[in-house]
Amino acid sequence: MTKHQSYREPTEEQPVSHAIGGIALLGFLSMIPLANWMIGHVGTVCATGQPCLVPVFPGLLAPSGVVTVGVALVLRDVVQRCLGRLWGLGAIAAGAALSALVAPASLVLASAVAFLCSELADFAVYTPLQRRRLVLAVFASATLGLVIDSIVFLWLAFGSLQFLEGQVVGKLWAVLVSLPFIRVLRRVVPGSSWCQGRGLDSPPRR
Repeated sequence: MTKHQSYREPTEEQPVSHAIGGIALLGFLSMIPLANWMIGHVGTVCATGQPCLVPVFPGLLAPSGVVTVGVALVLRDVVQRCLGRLWGLGAIAAGAALSALVAPASLVLASAVAFLCSELADFAVYTPLQRRRLVLAVFASATLGLVIDSIVFLWLAFGSLQFLEGQVVGKLWAVLVSLPFIRVLRRVVPGSSWCQGRGLDSPPRR
């Protein structure tokens, strides 16, 4: 049996990683319409014609939908980890298209471009780090992605970065809350079966 054939041989843990990846993909895509719904319906302050706001830090408010962006960045990392880079890139493309479809007409461009830029930045940072330090890779890539998402969206939508702090802090909370789950998943699906060259990933070193 060649090395390539041995590498392709299924393992008992692959169905688990496939299932986790599929759930993460559905969750990732669901975050986009959820964000749009939350902005109009969930918050401690909901003024007519304005996005609903939630406190993200003492004295700091942000649109309620920001928390879903942080979760989406983490879920995309899980998709790539379990299903491979092709699925991770496909999720980004599908998410950008969905973001443009469900965003209010006045925010279509800002929403789609911000989503695409932030997720590609997440991909670029996460990919080289995830083999050695998974939790660090998720935190670093998601943090960069959420900052880019906030800057690009606010600048394209409103020409101002006035609410940047609230956007960043709100998204960062979601990322921090997600990290313990990443540690648990890392134990449930050991590293030998996670990301074994799916899509464009290279075979594991032996």
